[in-house]
Amino acid sequence: MGISIGLMLVAGIVLLGVLLVIWGIGVYNRLVKERELVRNAMGQIAAQIESRWDALKSLIEATRQYAGHEADTFKSVTEARSRVTSQSTVADVEQDNQLFGRAMANINAVAEAYPDLKASSVYQQSMGAVDKYENQVRQSRMVYNDTVTKYNRTIQQVPSNIIAGLFNFSQERYFENSPEKAETPSWNA
Repeated sequence: MGISIGLMLVAGIVLLGVLLVIWGIGVYNRLVKERELVRNAMGQIAAQIESRWDALKSLIEATRQYAGHEADTFKSVTEARSRVTSQSTVADVEQDNQLFGRAMANINAVAEAYPDLKASSVYQQSMGAVDKYENQVRQSRMVYNDTVTKYNRTIQQVPSNIIAGLFNFSQERYFENSPEKAETPSWNA
């Protein structure tokens, strides 16, 4: 009888250990899944930013017809920009946005100096495309922040925070509104 109680105790401990391992694997897999969703959301932002820069290149070409020397300056800005990828950080995207904002401010200044440029259908179509992609970048950021919220919550909650700590899952940074982004610019001034 003493042996059967001992075996039951050992079997109970082994079963508890197996259940803990299964639980740990499940939590780990959920953390990996949520981290990949965050990376995917950043990839979506990267794709929208790339399209936005492509639209800006069309705008630069339209500008070149009216103000060649200014357009060359814009072109050097677009060539100097960093590429945002799914592995980029929020800081990388914010830096890219600052560069994009400077390029747009310069283009708007040229458009003010050349009214025929502003009236050009190529300019207006290109500006519309830039605005469309700017809105998509904004939407992608919201999706990213929602995804980061879920991920960050998971790695902080008990008991999944134990597995997150063991495997070095760390919190992701959110996109936040900066003073420059508080007011949405109007590309069709």
